[in-house]
Amino acid sequence: MSTTFLLIVHGLLAVALLGAVTHQAISVWVPMRKTANSFVGRVRSVQASSYAIAIIVLYLATATLGGIIYPAYRLGVRVVVEQLQMWSANGAFELKEHFVAVGLGILPAYWYYWRKPLADDHGRTRAVLTSLLAFVVWWSFLVGHILNNIRGFGS
Repeated sequence: MSTTFLLIVHGLLAVALLGAVTHQAISVWVPMRKTANSFVGRVRSVQASSYAIAIIVLYLATATLGGIIYPAYRLGVRVVVEQLQMWSANGAFELKEHFVAVGLGILPAYWYYWRKPLADDHGRTRAVLTSLLAFVVWWSFLVGHILNNIRGFGS
């Protein structure tokens, strides 16, 4: 399979993960208390626990595919970024790698606290874990997108 095809699939998985973790984070931090009549209200009123398994599967799939694509980045894009002395872009990607690893480490705790039946006394823990994963996913998506724009695959 071509690297470009894998990058597109990786991006699509990342968008799905971004949507799921964002919906869950919003519904955890700003829950809807009554019937939702607006778009924003419906975003807030999703059942947060229904996203947990999808987030875990999408995170693992996206990270795995990112690991498969990684050698092409290391040999193609990173070299150009370093030659252009774009140290901030390179450093942001280095942070992305570390954040994704931290996210992988968080997943077992995330699963534990989101498994059903949900314990009422762990609501804050679920919110914090979801927020950490949301930060990692958003950071990774934005940095990956920016670096791809600097020097796309196949250039």
